[in-house]
Amino acid sequence: MSTSERHVRLFRNRRNQALRIPREFELEGEEAIIHKEGDRLIVEPIRKGRLLALLTSLDPLTEPFPDIDDDLPSLDEVQL
Repeated sequence: MSTSERHVRLFRNRRNQALRIPREFELEGEEAIIHKEGDRLIVEPIRKGRLLALLTSLDPLTEPFPDIDDDLPSLDEVQL
């Protein structure tokens, strides 16, 4: 076993199977997503608000957006 592995015991919590996560493997937050790949269980923390934090850290755009309406017909010319 490598240092990123640890033997744990599985137990029952009512009708669910559970395991205790050792301190060195604790996840951030209060929620996680779990999925199965073959016989492996993958547990990933849900990181809320990280996109907003990333967007606020970026520099504002300085280049103008292209005018994409140039070649479109006017609404009066569109037949429904």
